[in-house]
This record gives sequence, structure tokens and C-alpha cells, in this order.
Amino acid sequence: MKWIAKIISVFLVIAWTSVTVSCNRGEGPGGTGSIEGTVYKVLHPDDNYNLETDTVLAVKEDVFLVYGTQRFYGDDEETDHTGFYQFKYLRPGTYTVYAYSTLASGERTAVSQTVEVQRGKATAAPVIYIHEGKAYGTSIVKGHVWAYYIDKNGNVISQGWAYGQRMYIQRQGEDFPCDDVRVGIDGVFAFQKLSPGYYTVFTFGEDEDEIPSVVSQTISVTGTDQIYWLSDTMRVNVKP
Repeated sequence: MKWIAKIISVFLVIAWTSVTVSCNRGEGPGGTGSIEGTVYKVLHPDDNYNLETDTVLAVKEDVFLVYGTQRFYGDDEETDHTGFYQFKYLRPGTYTVYAYSTLASGERTAVSQTVEVQRGKATAAPVIYIHEGKAYGTSIVKGHVWAYYIDKNGNVISQGWAYGQRMYIQRQGEDFPCDDVRVGIDGVFAFQKLSPGYYTVFTFGEDEDEIPSVVSQTISVTGTDQIYWLSDTMRVNVKP
């Protein structure tokens, strides 16, 4: 009878080991849980001086799944025509789902959400919003320009918004302007697609002897997807 007891003991050890290993397998495929969610794409169009965006369903976008604390993805799925995705047959645990936003430079950045999966349940992941467009990750600098129109003797004969005046912007530390625009009929100018940094905005006026003079202001762009206004209206003498 002792040998029967030994066999039963060995069997119990093997069974317990099997259960323990099974319980400690951690996140990954081979379970009965699932993750499902939706991805939206926020568009940042070019030549939009109010930074308005448009949100649409992210169709045929890749979504990636990370198991637990791994540093690389273990699976990926493509969204359907409604932006929906689903990862099936997952074991219980913590997972990360992510998709990529694309900066104006072409660089991609991951947008992620953490999801807790339970056995036998479909878990809804928080909505993922990814961004795309030439203006994404950049900012706009705006300002006003007022013109004093002078005659050959330097006398002001009229004044008003400096419609058509050419404006320049130069990043600190660079030798040449990075962009130039014209002032609108309302006296407003705007430089778009600027990355964070220090800039000098300037224009050229002239006196009665047609000697050019520089009118400038500096501004710090500290963030992205923002509109920065120059603190003061720029004023310039112009010969009509």
C-alpha cells in the first residue's frame, strides 16, 4: 500500500506544479478574456490659422498590444471601417494598447491606454485619440502692424493697418529668417508651423531719405498647438 501512497503523492505534486505554473503564466495569449476599443484620428490641417481640428474615425490604423511589463508589443490588429479593434483569447492581467500619432516632421509618437483583463470577459479599452496633419505639434505666432505713411519731407500724410507689408520671422541662433508673410487687410499677420523656441519677428520701414529701419519684437514659443500674439502692435513708417 505504501507504493500506492507514493504514487498518489507524486501525482498530487505534479498536479499542483502544473496548476502553479498555469497560474503564473502571466499576460499573453491562451486565455478567455479580450480587449476591444475604438481609435479616433484628430486632423490638424495646414493653412488653418485658428488651429481648428477635425475628428474622424481612424480607419485601417494599426493598434499594438503589450503583454504586462514587456518593452515590445506582442500582437497587433488593424481597425475596421468604424475604427474598432479587438484582441481575443487573452489571459488575465495588465495590458497596454497603443497607436501612433504623426507629427508634422513625420516623427511618430505612441498614444497608449492601460487595460485590466479578466478571465472570460470582454474589456472595453478607453478611446485612443491619435493626431495627424502638417500643423500637429506646432504653434502659430500672430501680430498687428500699423503703418504711418510719410511724404518726402517725413510728414505723416495718412495712417492705418499696414496691408501688404512683408513680415519676417527668425529663430534665435540662426542666420536667416525661416519664413515671411504679408500683412492682411485687417493688419494681422500669422506665422504657422513653428516649433517651440525663441523667435524675432521683424519688418523694414523707411524714412524720408529712403533709409531702411528695422522694427522688431521677440517672442517665446513655449508649447505646441497654441496661438501666440505679440504683446504690442508693431508700428512702421512707410513711403506710399
